[in-house]
Amino acid sequence: MNQISTIGLDLAKNVFQIHGADAEGAPIFNRKLRRADVLRFFEKLPPCLVGLEACGSAHYWAREIAALGDDVRLIPPVYVKPFVKRGKTDAADAEAISEAVTRETMRFVPIKSADQQAAAMVKTRALLLRQQTQAINALRGHLSELGIIAATGTAKVAELIEIVRDEEDVCLPKAARLALAEIADQIQALTRQIDKLERGIVGEVKRDEDMRRLITIPGVGAITAASVKALVPDPEGFKSGRHFAAWLGLTPKPHSSGGKERLGDISKMGNPTLRSLLVCGATSVL
Repeated sequence: MNQISTIGLDLAKNVFQIHGADAEGAPIFNRKLRRADVLRFFEKLPPCLVGLEACGSAHYWAREIAALGDDVRLIPPVYVKPFVKRGKTDAADAEAISEAVTRETMRFVPIKSADQQAAAMVKTRALLLRQQTQAINALRGHLSELGIIAATGTAKVAELIEIVRDEEDVCLPKAARLALAEIADQIQALTRQIDKLERGIVGEVKRDEDMRRLITIPGVGAITAASVKALVPDPEGFKSGRHFAAWLGLTPKPHSSGGKERLGDISKMGNPTLRSLLVCGATSVL
């Protein structure tokens, strides 16, 4: 049996697919592994090059496998897709990962530590904001059916909540008041959670030197600074500000053929949360 040089690991929740190849790229095995057997499998192998697609649990598995002495590299899924020969199967994906990780020009994703992953959960605020917006829109929509409206803006929602809470207001039927009171409770609870999270983020920004430097940039506040620190893997990996903008998806998407160069809209290929924060910050400055 030839010496295993490269392994492509297709991650999943319970059943993983693993593809092994020798130094020449010839396949040695392609098999399934249960979740509990993955680390035991790598413990028995000599150190080799291991490729994984960058996904939700990829950083955890990369840290665990690297601790066993292997050279682990994370590949963006979009860069693996061209190496899939035909069809969409776990075996084909594992083989494609094994081939893609050996390419000299391949771009890899830096492996995050557990602390870096924890810091990235600052995007929980975006989830709470979406839920708050959904609840506010529901409250506005239901009340508008009864001819009750308020000016635009989150601050004006307090007027609608007061109407829902006012038991003496006869313009709101009892059945509607009972149902809309639950939505009002949800809005207020989400508002408290968002305020608590924002206060924690602001406190963390004041303690961190890098984030304090970031908030000196016009249009960058505490939320944006914390998001940049948490979601940008390694700032030293960018050669210039334009490279960072391209990674975020803020540069035009090129489409050139036959010597004619065309620039389209921004590519939007980066992190949507971070990109939206920076665009809002730039708009406020302008």
